[in-house]
Amino acid sequence: MRAAVIGLGVEGKKASKSLLDHGWSVYASDLETDIDLKEFNMPITDINVKTDNTEQISIIADNLIVDLGTNNINEINDSDAIVLSPSMWNSKFANQFKLSGKLLQDVLDKHRKIFTIGVTGTNGKTTSVYMIKEILEASGKKVLVGGNAGGGFNGYYDIILEAEEGDYDVILVEVCDMTLSFCQYCFNFDLIALTNMGNDHMDVHKSMDNYAEELCTIFKHKHIVINENQEYADKFEKSASHVSRFKESDLNLKVIGKFNKLNAGLATEVAHQMGIPDSISNKVLENFEAVEGRLKVYKLFDSEIYVGKTDNSDAVKSIFDEKYFYAAFIGTPRPNEQHRLDILNEVVKHDPKVIVLFPGLANTINMALDRINQLEYDGEVYTAHNLDELIEYVAEFAHEDYLFIGGNGQEIIITIQERLEELCKVCN
Repeated sequence: MRAAVIGLGVEGKKASKSLLDHGWSVYASDLETDIDLKEFNMPITDINVKTDNTEQISIIADNLIVDLGTNNINEINDSDAIVLSPSMWNSKFANQFKLSGKLLQDVLDKHRKIFTIGVTGTNGKTTSVYMIKEILEASGKKVLVGGNAGGGFNGYYDIILEAEEGDYDVILVEVCDMTLSFCQYCFNFDLIALTNMGNDHMDVHKSMDNYAEELCTIFKHKHIVINENQEYADKFEKSASHVSRFKESDLNLKVIGKFNKLNAGLATEVAHQMGIPDSISNKVLENFEAVEGRLKVYKLFDSEIYVGKTDNSDAVKSIFDEKYFYAAFIGTPRPNEQHRLDILNEVVKHDPKVIVLFPGLANTINMALDRINQLEYDGEVYTAHNLDELIEYVAEFAHEDYLFIGGNGQEIIITIQERLEELCKVCN
């Protein structure tokens, strides 16, 4: 079988790799030429570089052809299945393939016959998914997990391929708020849980009202689980076929923060709707450990250091409302994601004595410094351009009660967590 993968963002690259791993031949293309392909780990046998106004690159390996700078329509039409990157889903170019019957999710459809739970929202999706997963597995169910590839999961297309070959009781999908329409088409959701609605991706949604309308579309005629205090609840109830509500868990959790008690409350309600006894859910949740990259606390010298990915202002607010942090270390966003600088607005409102900026998703420290200047922050501002510099600042301030390290850049934050864990073993 041969698949054509159109678009080589995170999801497209994961899909290509997964197809190759499942024995498919792959034609993959992207209109950009600056694409990192090292994760394919393929022995390249021939490379042809052509320049015709714009640079076009063809890479040919045993069962893989990659075109950068162009899409070969003949290769796409001759394929057995077509994979569209979720980011392209609503584009005019993608529309011509949706009615072809050749999309991978239509060619392989076993995933649509398995009970499927979607977890969407702004914050808490990953933690909630893993809480639900552990509860389901503790009850004896075989669970297939995946979702937003950029969030660290196996991607959406990995789910489709694995479901076709495996024998699963439940599919559990993290649904990014940027891929709602794609996921609505791709999966047959039996239950959809909403963690919360926050200030993220507003450059795309434009407003919370628009975001709510997009959620109503995926909620239509579905059983949904929402917070008992959820904004737009009336609108969601009109769209959904059935509504269940969750509240903050009163369990003694290992994970910290009110937001994690809400995640646990969501997981408990989903499990309840699945007919799983509270005794199983409670035991799992009381022993649940924080997911890699999410908020953890490290004790170093006199300090408790809170470290975790918090890539929007609402995520930061939920943490800063519970503690006063002497110093806030903030990872910076990509150049085209200036809306994520609202994180700094929230940090400055809480007035830490020190802000330390470090490259998160990109080295946009100057962009972040401009925002801090605009906010007229009167504390001290430092920059850490690498991990060693950041750790030096942590050590300098580790005699204060609380420090925070977060913002953008999941991979660098995981690296910071690992480094701090080693440091704490040596120094404590």
